[in-house]
Amino acid sequence: MTTTSRMRAFVALAEAGSVRAAAARLVVTESTVSAAVRALSEEIGVALLERDGRGVRLTPAGRRYADYARRVLGLLDEATVAARGEADPERGHVRLGAVTTAGEHLLPGLLAAFRDRHPAVELGVDVAPSTRVWAMLHHHELDVVVAGRPPAGSPALVRATRENTLAVVGAPGLADGFDPATTTWLLREPGSGVRATLAGLLDDLGVAPRSLTMGSHGATIAAARTGLGATLVSREAVRDLLAQGTLVELALPGTPLARPWHLVTHPDATASTELLVGDVLAGHVPGWDPAASG
Repeated sequence: MTTTSRMRAFVALAEAGSVRAAAARLVVTESTVSAAVRALSEEIGVALLERDGRGVRLTPAGRRYADYARRVLGLLDEATVAARGEADPERGHVRLGAVTTAGEHLLPGLLAAFRDRHPAVELGVDVAPSTRVWAMLHHHELDVVVAGRPPAGSPALVRATRENTLAVVGAPGLADGFDPATTTWLLREPGSGVRATLAGLLDDLGVAPRSLTMGSHGATIAAARTGLGATLVSREAVRDLLAQGTLVELALPGTPLARPWHLVTHPDATASTELLVGDVLAGHVPGWDPAASG
């Protein structure tokens, strides 16, 4: 087994949390994963795992190595994608990631417009909370991200932006006497940027109301429609529901908030990725504007 294969087994174990789950993800036996990680540990010369009851957990050295290993593997995959795309960009591969709201409301149109113009480019898509998509870009597991503003210090390059407004919404019955301190707040999944923004708004008001985590963008909106509580959401994502009167906008200090979408790549984007960015900048995907320079 090569060092690269051992690294893939170790990263799978680090992400999955157990040998059994890692083996299932890689479609190999548990003994294969164990042997690969043991050989990798011997090759490096430090323990990467330690016993934790009946299972195992990463040592501090293992956690540090896992972060590097993800980046190394991401770069290897990116190198293959880049080389193939450089030889023939129209037959390359673009790996896209998006936060949940963008994945449901922006990505389908963007992908459809791109596929119409470049039908032979292979596309891969991951939709996940913002913390995960930014981590995947950092580890070179994605070529393009559609999300909010990149984290501070990120080497990511913003290529285009699109207007986006966050507003508080709820069922019409909540409008009379709406009080953020006594309302139940419907929360997105942990790691969501919208969830973090809402938490900040409520902290600024000095209130600690009841909350209910719904686990996804769609479930949160559905819960708001039934009157379970209020939530913070992209106004564009509920435009039709607001027009129908199924949801209404509620007044909360600090809202509505301008939170533009960002289309982000690595500074040294692959040739196939540049095809997608070029389509966006040329106006083939409506709603996007070139990012401000400097």
